[in-house]
Amino acid sequence: MLCRVSGVPVLLAPSWWLGAAVVVLLYVPFVERLLPGSGWWTAVFLAVAFALLLGASVLLHELGHCVVALRLGLPVHRVRLYLLGGLTEIARTPTQPRHEGVVAVAGPAVSVVLAAVPLGLFFLIEPGLTPLRLLVLQTAVANGLVAVSNLLPGLPLDGGRVLRAAVWAVTGRRGAGTRAGVVGAGVVAVGLVWWAVLGLAEGVEDQWLRLGVCALMAWFIVVGAGAELAAEQRRRWPDGLALSELVRPVLQLPAESPVADALAASAGRGVVLVRADGVAAGLLDQHAAAELAAVTPLAPAERAAEPIRPETVLLDSEPGEEVADRVSTTPAFQFLVVDAEGRPAGVLRREDLRAALSRR
Repeated sequence: MLCRVSGVPVLLAPSWWLGAAVVVLLYVPFVERLLPGSGWWTAVFLAVAFALLLGASVLLHELGHCVVALRLGLPVHRVRLYLLGGLTEIARTPTQPRHEGVVAVAGPAVSVVLAAVPLGLFFLIEPGLTPLRLLVLQTAVANGLVAVSNLLPGLPLDGGRVLRAAVWAVTGRRGAGTRAGVVGAGVVAVGLVWWAVLGLAEGVEDQWLRLGVCALMAWFIVVGAGAELAAEQRRRWPDGLALSELVRPVLQLPAESPVADALAASAGRGVVLVRADGVAAGLLDQHAAAELAAVTPLAPAERAAEPIRPETVLLDSEPGEEVADRVSTTPAFQFLVVDAEGRPAGVLRREDLRAALSRR
């Protein structure tokens, strides 16, 4: 883990080092052509600096997404950097297209600012292509590349998310926006490959650097778009399916009840374990209860309770797609469903929801 920002962990994936190594290997010959006579070590230094600046650009870009998402009340699991890209893992899907668009635009906006500052500095340094001037230019180029590449209209890039938000706002269906973003991803991937091949055919100076970057980006876009489409399909809620059809009846038992008795009473039902002071200790985890009952059947059932957290409580009036999205992104076996007044209305188990969505 690199650091934490507003409590959100920032992680550096092992694949980032592979991407950095590829950039260095492809960039060294490019520097040697730009600065002939500068020496191999200077070329390596500038290539490494470019890779690090590109990584820093991606990090600040992702932190832009992270900070805006947190300001909008969207929890963020973590920020990850890998290969030539990054990912801000937002724990909950935005419920409004406006929120999706604002979070998506935040990253490129940060990159544009970070490109403009060194670009202005570049013109203040004495003329001539010196190593220092090239390094400053690299900083502007790195941030400019991050901004421009992420604004391409294909998922999972920010431009694809902006496209999804726009289609979502017009049609009222997030799924339609996702499909538009996936189509855009295909167009962008083909365009990147075409541009790389064109560079090889014309023999441009940066042909191998262009080929490596475009190949990695095309692969990232295709894989990411497939993941976005799969996630959208998982959160689709079939027409005519009511949440009440999936929840199990709820039973309240004292938390100090023998685990064997609580397990027997839980057949086909969800069990809320309540302490003597009236505070819920959690939901009975049948698997943990069975293991505990096999060893000490008279142990308090609370020892086999799954905690009730805010993210594991669902309103019985919550839209189906939001229920599916919450269940898919929350690491919990079961969820407590309550009515508008906060009274338990049932228990939704992950396996029941998965089976119902698969059947439909």
